[in-house]
Amino acid sequence: MRRTGKPKREGLILGALFKKLAPRIGASVLLEPRWGIAGRITYANGRYRYFRYNSVDLNPLGSARIASDKDYANFFMHELGYPTVEGKTFFRPEFAASLDVHDRGRADAYVYAKKLGFPVIVKPNSGMQGSGVFLAHNKVDLNHALTVVFKQDRIALVQRFTTGHDYRVVVLGNEVISAYERIPLSVIGDGTSTIQQLLMVKAQYFIRVGRDTKIKINDTRITRKLARQKLTLRSKPAQGERIYLLNNANLSTGGDSIDVTEIIHPSFKKVAINLTRDMGLRFSGVDLTVDGDISKKPEHFKILEINDTPGLDHYATTGPAQRKIVEDLYLKVLKHMEK
Repeated sequence: MRRTGKPKREGLILGALFKKLAPRIGASVLLEPRWGIAGRITYANGRYRYFRYNSVDLNPLGSARIASDKDYANFFMHELGYPTVEGKTFFRPEFAASLDVHDRGRADAYVYAKKLGFPVIVKPNSGMQGSGVFLAHNKVDLNHALTVVFKQDRIALVQRFTTGHDYRVVVLGNEVISAYERIPLSVIGDGTSTIQQLLMVKAQYFIRVGRDTKIKINDTRITRKLARQKLTLRSKPAQGERIYLLNNANLSTGGDSIDVTEIIHPSFKKVAINLTRDMGLRFSGVDLTVDGDISKKPEHFKILEINDTPGLDHYATTGPAQRKIVEDLYLKVLKHMEK
């Protein structure tokens, strides 16, 4: 099978990490040598387990496929009684035609967005790592977002915009392994540098610390976000002024993280663990917005998504403490796969 392009770095990191950790439990790892994205783990009891990129032999196939489809996952989570975000799917024209569906086009998306009330979130239904996520404030924004989304996915999801702090809670079995707040891509002014210069400094910092996050300075989401703040890439923020450049808080798009593993309220842990179990998963990343403090008992929160392959490569490069958390997590993953 021919592969083109550069392999995703998270697969390379996971393979190397498994090779490092496996001997601690008497296991060994064989990596496919050319690409380094697929591997086989051999345990002391003779059992084999496989992985590819961030996909590991933990979650049942059906449950994993549902989790990777945002609309289906949202339907089942809602039916289970979890507080989900209201949304609806809309189709690329040729896909709608193949299904003989006539009420899921751009015009229908606009009608639905008006019903929800602008702004709305627009994202690929099967996208990952914050790719193609837009906040649309009007019809022009919506059409632009749909154009971009339909280039990478045949299904776009339009959702109600929710406010609050954005968190990722990582669950393994009956335990919350990690929890952190995700802060959208931003820069802090020094009074003299332009936003573009500050972004370039941040991109260079990511390279220096080994964080595989490529900031796309020409990303239309950045220029549109700045325009709504009456700014451009040439603007010079004041000393200490923080300028947010994206609406989504994924670490893969340049966001920052604040670890909350030690302070997350037990009730939030219970929600994440129960949701993971109810969706048929053993290993997941539960994304939620909290209108308040995650260290307090839950009052107002929404489940954004549940991820069956919670990539932690970007999180691991945000600091030595986070790297240790990720290593400990994947050591537990190795142990779980042996069972």
